[in-house]
Amino acid sequence: MFSFTVDSKSEFRSSTGARMRTLNSSLPNSKSLLLLLAVALLAVSVPLLSRAEEMVAQDPAAVSMHADAQLGSLSSPFALPVQQLLDFKDSDIKFDLRVLMDTLRDNRHEGWVLAAYPDPKTGQPLIGAGLSLDLPERPHLQRDPLNHHPFLEPSSAQLWQAAGLRPEELQRILGEFRDRLATWNKNGFRKRIKTLSPEITEADANQLLRIFAVQSIYNAKAYCRNFDQLTASQQMALSQLVYQMGVNLEEFNLFLDLINNRAGAFPSVEALSDQARAQNWKAIQLSLMQSQWARLYRTRAVAVIAMLDPHYSDGPANAEHSIAAVLHPPVARRHKGRATASLRNASLTGKSAKRSHKKARGMRSN
Repeated sequence: MFSFTVDSKSEFRSSTGARMRTLNSSLPNSKSLLLLLAVALLAVSVPLLSRAEEMVAQDPAAVSMHADAQLGSLSSPFALPVQQLLDFKDSDIKFDLRVLMDTLRDNRHEGWVLAAYPDPKTGQPLIGAGLSLDLPERPHLQRDPLNHHPFLEPSSAQLWQAAGLRPEELQRILGEFRDRLATWNKNGFRKRIKTLSPEITEADANQLLRIFAVQSIYNAKAYCRNFDQLTASQQMALSQLVYQMGVNLEEFNLFLDLINNRAGAFPSVEALSDQARAQNWKAIQLSLMQSQWARLYRTRAVAVIAMLDPHYSDGPANAEHSIAAVLHPPVARRHKGRATASLRNASLTGKSAKRSHKKARGMRSN
């Protein structure tokens, strides 16, 4: 075993040949080879150690920062959970994503507010088209053994960053929201929604809406094992349901059973005639029409349920009319001395019919 010091890299290199000749002449071949390998390894390590010493001498934090950067690229707080969303392509769906975004921005559905405002039920902060700002990352198990597509439930902060927005802006908006909520309370806050100044730009809000919409499409595939075989309007309807309900759609057992044919209520969909297939979809629509969600959010429910009709693109207004004729609004209580405005079905107006035709044009047929 040899022990020696190296005063400089040049001195080490000049003495390396002499040491190797000494070793070769004094040791058997096998030992010479082992020691020769050890010397070679030392020759490689010395320049690396010297470089590390130079880095520490120039900036003691340099090595730590370099290591942190390498780890950050592998363990980014949002890269892994939302990478599938960033990889989304328009060809992954049959409908136009822009049409879905236009629909969600419509006041018949979510509306459009460029400042944080409270959810009417929970009081939690929303922005844009009803986008949650403080949801944590959540596990969501795939319970359908025949569907291998997983669910994806990142946190609001992860989706915010995936949309290209700065984390500090989210924290600023949340801080402002909490201050206003403490001062105004939930009801007072909602009365002031129309007076709020924008806290994000139109472009940022649209980018945020896009990433949330893509997440809904991704999870729609996890809810429906035959998502790729659905028509364009059916894909869009299911994506809207996921957008509006999130994990709560898990509770719509009958709807999910029928749309996946899990309960064995229908024979193989591929073997059905057009008439039988239409009857199947009527049963699926009826399962939603009988839900509390449809009664409480009748206007949006009429539009979404109608889109499940396999022939929706042939006549969107007629499809909505047939649902509206059956889905009655909740009974409104009349208060003494005050008239109660009658509920009108927006889908029957000429303006709504134009919206429906616009949606139909944005969907590609099978």
